[in-house]
Amino acid sequence: MKNEAKKLFRFLRTKPVPANTNEILALERTKLANERTLLSYIRSSLYLLLGGIAILQLKDFRDIHWLGYIALVVCVIFLVVGIFRYVLLSRRLYKWNRILFVDTISEKVQKQADTKEKLQKEEVEA
Repeated sequence: MKNEAKKLFRFLRTKPVPANTNEILALERTKLANERTLLSYIRSSLYLLLGGIAILQLKDFRDIHWLGYIALVVCVIFLVVGIFRYVLLSRRLYKWNRILFVDTISEKVQKQADTKEKLQKEEVEA
């Protein structure tokens, strides 16, 4: 029984958590919020599209066809604004993501370089 438990817990072990985990997780939450916002823009534009088409299909109310055309134009504007905002924020998040990961990687690389220098100095002295 103990061996089975040890095997199970061996797979549950995780790597050490980086120092800037909170910032990385905050970026991931922001990415997901950005995707949700894009989907809400798409949903709103689809509602406007359906509403505009429905108004244009009404034959008894010819004097409000202008409202259908306005809904179609606003639908396209919503879609363009949503995609523009999504791309803009994605680029900013990508830059922040690179900054955070470069900092953690550079610390590791710096530690490895320091240990290599120490080893080289010890070899030269010996």
